[in-house]
Amino acid sequence: MLINFIEQLINGLRTGSIYALIAIGYTMVYGIAKMINFAHGDIIMVGAYALYFSISVLGLPVPVSLLITVVVCSVLGVLIEKIAYKPLRKAPPLAVLITAIGMSFFLQSSSLLFFGSTPIPFQSVIPNVNIKIGPVVISSITLVTLVVTAIAMILLTLFINKTKLGSAMRAVSEDKGAAELMGINVNSTISMTFAIGSALAAVAGILYISQYQSMKPTLGALPGIKAFVAAVLGGIGSIPGAMLGGILLGLIESVSKAYISTELADAIVFGVLIVVLLFRPSGLLGKKKIVKV
Repeated sequence: MLINFIEQLINGLRTGSIYALIAIGYTMVYGIAKMINFAHGDIIMVGAYALYFSISVLGLPVPVSLLITVVVCSVLGVLIEKIAYKPLRKAPPLAVLITAIGMSFFLQSSSLLFFGSTPIPFQSVIPNVNIKIGPVVISSITLVTLVVTAIAMILLTLFINKTKLGSAMRAVSEDKGAAELMGINVNSTISMTFAIGSALAAVAGILYISQYQSMKPTLGALPGIKAFVAAVLGGIGSIPGAMLGGILLGLIESVSKAYISTELADAIVFGVLIVVLLFRPSGLLGKKKIVKV
């Protein structure tokens, strides 16, 4: 019983790590551009298909294919920002929200047109080997997911806190006008944010299809929604909050599926979000902001 519970927690950490990587993209874009990029979940799907195309169609080595996947998603993120969101920088929030939803459907429909609706099986780029640590069995995919996520989060934290570009991102997040007066290129900083967030989504997409080994045009829809829930749960705009929210969401989902009901697991996840927001509307690590009128 205890061993099974520990294994469920490890599975939850694996799933939560993927949610956390995606949630960071949501929270970075919101923190700097003050908008929700609902197309962000579909970038996971684009990354999955880019990896499939690179390996299965072009026959490229796995390391090169992984690099191409990250680059494709980063460039796509920047293009989405330039084409769809930049012209609406001063538009009402509702217009930006509708555009983001439209971009999400555009990416899904484009994938449906090119690759069809039939799920495509894809062999994991991570060798699937069971590793025994005492009585606990951990798959190599789980171990790689946890290690890659930890490295990505550490590098991102160091980048934001220790580099000039990271300082610019924090400044733009606090006050765009003041940052521009200090000589910071706000447009370039926002583009950089989209590129980093999309690169993390690409990594999440690689880990996701390594786990489930199947692709379809709607692959990123549900993980994207859950990652958004994780970002809100942790406190939208807070990178540590996105990390915490993703991990908690994965743990809650895994334990719910194992001990309550597979069908009710998603309902429980969203129910926990509602309860948290009732008592702490800004999220677990979010900051309350007083707006002067």
